[in-house]
Amino acid sequence: MLPCLDEESALPWVLGRMPDGYRPIVVDNGSTDRSAEVAARLGARVVSEPRRGFGAACHAGLVAATADIVCFMDCDASLDPGQLPRVTGPVVGGQADLVLGRRMPQPDATWPAHARLGNAVLAGRLRRRTGARLHDLGPMRAAAREGLVALGMTDRRFGYPLEMVLLAATAGWRLGEVDVDYLPRAGRSKVTGTVRGTLRAIGDMRRVMAEQGGAR
Repeated sequence: MLPCLDEESALPWVLGRMPDGYRPIVVDNGSTDRSAEVAARLGARVVSEPRRGFGAACHAGLVAATADIVCFMDCDASLDPGQLPRVTGPVVGGQADLVLGRRMPQPDATWPAHARLGNAVLAGRLRRRTGARLHDLGPMRAAAREGLVALGMTDRRFGYPLEMVLLAATAGWRLGEVDVDYLPRAGRSKVTGTVRGTLRAIGDMRRVMAEQGGAR
């Protein structure tokens, strides 16, 4: 699942590096550029989600998916789809139920200090809450589709990725983490590219943490 908002410049690279056997679902979340047209032309399944929100786009993709194991990742070229097997491997092999990709910045990758600090703080709280050795709330992740649907995630904003992990931990899932490359993205991030966007995302995640009884 590839939540998408105005990413027509990144989509050719992202979809062109999709591994064999992985079927991309691009969820257009109100793009004003040609993202949906480009994705369809390149062979992706395009789902329209008019309700704005990162979680809304992710969940629309989850509902539309039919595979037993599903993956999420950004489609701004900051993550390499060629590395998806690293994330799905432990799930397919039965070693973990939910695996997150820990972003390892590569040369020229842009990960602003405010965004990295916010991510580290939330990851620390998540470790204390779940006991899982997670260091990054990374957007590249994999799990069984039916299990994810059964978790009953309700957040449709930036709290969705955190809610997924918290509910999975509460359900007794085995959580795992693998390293993935973090690359220079195409264009400016709608979230971490600004302090305001980062604070909005952190606020959503803090709200989810509190709702799940884990605010500290």
